[in-house]
Amino acid sequence: MPLITSRLMSFKLLFPLPMDRGSLTGFFLVVSVVMGSFPNTFGGEAAEEVANAEPVVAGVQSNRLALEKSPYLRQHASNPVDWFPWGEEAFAKARKEDKLIFLSVGYSTCHWCHVMERESFENPEIAALMNESYVSIKVDREERPDVDKVYMTFVQASTGSGGWPMNVWLTPDLTPIVGGTYFPPEDRYGRPGFPSMLERVATVWKEHREEIVAQGKVIVEQLNELGSVSSEGGAELGNDSMEAAFERLTNTFDETEGGFGPPPKFPRPATLNFLFRYYAAQESLSQRGKKALEMALSTLDAIMAGGIRDHLGGGFHRYSVDRFWHVPHFEKMLYDQAQLANAYLDAFQITGETKYAEAARGIFSYVGETLTDAEGGFYSAEDADSLPSRDSAEKSEGAFYIWPEEEVLQILGPEKGPVFNYFYGVATFGNAPPGSDPQREFANRNILKQSRSVKETGDKFGLSMVAVEKILKESRSLLLTARNKRPRPHRDDKIITAWNGLMMSAYARGASVLDDPAYLTRAARSAAFIKKHLYNEKNGTLLRIFRQGPGPTAGFGDDYAFLIQGLLDL
Repeated sequence: MPLITSRLMSFKLLFPLPMDRGSLTGFFLVVSVVMGSFPNTFGGEAAEEVANAEPVVAGVQSNRLALEKSPYLRQHASNPVDWFPWGEEAFAKARKEDKLIFLSVGYSTCHWCHVMERESFENPEIAALMNESYVSIKVDREERPDVDKVYMTFVQASTGSGGWPMNVWLTPDLTPIVGGTYFPPEDRYGRPGFPSMLERVATVWKEHREEIVAQGKVIVEQLNELGSVSSEGGAELGNDSMEAAFERLTNTFDETEGGFGPPPKFPRPATLNFLFRYYAAQESLSQRGKKALEMALSTLDAIMAGGIRDHLGGGFHRYSVDRFWHVPHFEKMLYDQAQLANAYLDAFQITGETKYAEAARGIFSYVGETLTDAEGGFYSAEDADSLPSRDSAEKSEGAFYIWPEEEVLQILGPEKGPVFNYFYGVATFGNAPPGSDPQREFANRNILKQSRSVKETGDKFGLSMVAVEKILKESRSLLLTARNKRPRPHRDDKIITAWNGLMMSAYARGASVLDDPAYLTRAARSAAFIKKHLYNEKNGTLLRIFRQGPGPTAGFGDDYAFLIQGLLDL
């Protein structure tokens, strides 16, 4: 890793990169990657017309992405950018015209992907720069995790962080030369904006091509070396590995607010899964075992109380931008719902506390009502952004979920409103912590967060705890009914084999732990959907994506692994 960074230093001086807008770590991203020869690694075919793909925007000129199934690619079909999907058509054009490739990777429910599209990809002047000097390719990271993994490894190795949108400049043979995440539309804070980057990279390609090609070879060699080292197998995970992991988590644990490390904070259910199993493995409930349980439960408690939870409709948003779990990025991902459901089921089994069971039930209710196909498959996600009202022209982040104080009081009335607002921290001028709302989208709006206990609320208003809980329950129902009249966020209706395997596991375990046969039915229907649409019985292989029919992408390792786990749990 240090060698890769030093080799890229000259490029970092030419192209200083903005700080990542989230330091995301990609669900499917792994350190191991074998680059090989880029064209042979990925292959790819020219885009095929999708017979049943819906029109993008009537009367608006579209590019090649209008023929794709991916909702993310289709979101960019009306851009003035001459986008290509990943495939040989784009590669051949780059080779023939001796142009660099501009690769942009994201997903349809990503807030900062939408921001960069509005600011740059919809801008005719910026699009003209792209069309003149580059062959531009759009990739849905959920559809092609293999492409995303390779170039995310490069971006993380060369900049120290990664995330989406991920933007990488490649030579015609697909070797990465420089990359980053979100780029603003103009130069800011002494750093280049996206147009400046486009011009600088094009100039360097014209004037220093031989150096770029030579260093590109070194980059590939170093990434190959990184992949070969990290993919060496054979060693067993023993006590030393477990203790080292526990120590690292202990050292980064936020004792006050739960979670690990500084913001942005992700739920990290795999970490919670480890801590629960570390706790269970300790003999006689040692101090270390108790500490592992304490870290896991306090993190789940903080997430459950925070704004990262949808307190009205169930389920959880993707991550929090602050340390308090208060202000989320509002997209809801299927894989988060599945893994958090299992974590809350674990917590309920260990403690017997019904609050954890209710959190899991909230997830199952949300997924069942909103992310489930008529045939039983599970959709991928809901967007972070939505229209503030039905006559609004532009979407904003969290519009579906946030509340002005006066609207809450109007819906709930003078008896319920003050109680609800006190419990959930609703304030006249909004409750987003300072610094967590750089675009001022939450001004005078409130993100519901459990700010007081039921007892504190009862003491404040002279009510019993039973009375407070009754008011809160009725209030949540009234507000949910009102919220459902708002324009709903875009739903990515791709059905991904791996993520369906995760959700199948959660529903199957939920049926057992919570003694609810309806959850078992949902798990079984998901399995039947995968078998019918995404499994080839003749050769025993899986496809990755279903949307308006099976997609062309073959299943990856995670599709097989998570589906197998789901079937075992079922």
